[in-house]
Amino acid sequence: MKKVIVRGPALSQSGYGEHTRLVLRSLRSRSDIFDVYLININWGQTGWIWEETEERQWIDHLLQKTIQYSQQGGQFDISLQVTIPNEWDNSAPINIGVTAGIESTKITPQWVEKSLSMNKIIVTSNHAKFGFENSEYPATNNQTGEQVSVKTTCPIEVVNYPAKDIEPKDIELDLEHDFNFITVATWIPRKNLENTVKWFVEEFYDKEVGLVVKTSLAKNCLQDRETSFMKLKELLKEYEGRKCSVKLLHGDMSEQEMTGLYQHPKIKAFVSLSHGEGFGLPMFEAAYNALPIVAPAWGGQCDFLYMPVKNKSGKTKSTPMFSSVSYDIKPVQQEAVWEGVIQADSQWCFPKEWDYKKTIRDVAKNYGSAKSKAKKLQKYVKEEFSQEQQYEKMVNIIFDEPEMIDWMSEIQQTQTV
Repeated sequence: MKKVIVRGPALSQSGYGEHTRLVLRSLRSRSDIFDVYLININWGQTGWIWEETEERQWIDHLLQKTIQYSQQGGQFDISLQVTIPNEWDNSAPINIGVTAGIESTKITPQWVEKSLSMNKIIVTSNHAKFGFENSEYPATNNQTGEQVSVKTTCPIEVVNYPAKDIEPKDIELDLEHDFNFITVATWIPRKNLENTVKWFVEEFYDKEVGLVVKTSLAKNCLQDRETSFMKLKELLKEYEGRKCSVKLLHGDMSEQEMTGLYQHPKIKAFVSLSHGEGFGLPMFEAAYNALPIVAPAWGGQCDFLYMPVKNKSGKTKSTPMFSSVSYDIKPVQQEAVWEGVIQADSQWCFPKEWDYKKTIRDVAKNYGSAKSKAKKLQKYVKEEFSQEQQYEKMVNIIFDEPEMIDWMSEIQQTQTV
């Protein structure tokens, strides 16, 4: 039995928190071959999961078990580090980096360097895999002075999130219109929330259509709610007299409540104008709840928004099962640059205003067609992204022991510039 140490934000209400729990659930599905331990880390300023579930009790047990084992000087066979690559290290004979990857076109030199210390990397989408495999930087060999190029060389595997079968919980929403779009996103530059809201209001200014904005800046606390409300109010102050509505939805919600939200009879479609996604978990949740989706065809969401469809000639073609918004690829905004994480000379997508407005107008006007595609996508996603399949993929990647390579010697010989 392999002793596996997982390090990640297992208790965080964030994408990386859910990613860590996916890894833990996968390992737990094969308790016959994995002896699991856990180091919990914080993830920014996000809050922690609060529900007292059987899984939460198991996570708490792992944390106590790890403390006791470590105090006794225990060692581990494999480390699984679920975080941004800047924080990866060599803490076991075999080290596997697990990350949502990159939302833009290239990873940073720091990520390339850290990747050289991993035996394998697991990412959430083919978009993220492309970013790792196609980022290359000049470097100098410290021993010879020769100019070389450095890039990620270890195997990179993709494991998507699984679709869940969750019983919805009825929730009360004060919605004045029968047709409402919804967006679910943290209020950060990458999510492009300002344009998502502004362009919606401009398109439906004199129409009885609504937009529900499920957002927060960091935590789901009272102060965060007030700040989010004031930001939204400031954004909308120039659109007084409008018929369309914009509703802020803020606070902790269980998976059952979120499912009830996606399945609410007045919530008709999901919109996202994000500049880039490593996967796009809220969009994925909307997909397996049969909500029509409006989004650009760029980023991690492309893994699940397309499905194979046979045409009249019998040939199978990858077909978009969502309403695509056209976009340009341009450099990331200065305010989005994050030293060591989001590279200043990288690029991501900028959805086009005119096409977003046209697309949401078409969805509202021809809703039957959009809903029909959403139902077909739901069936496909539930079949092809089942929990059993994703757990099995994760287990096979971890248990298939990578060849032991002295990656540290490569790091010592080269220095990125």
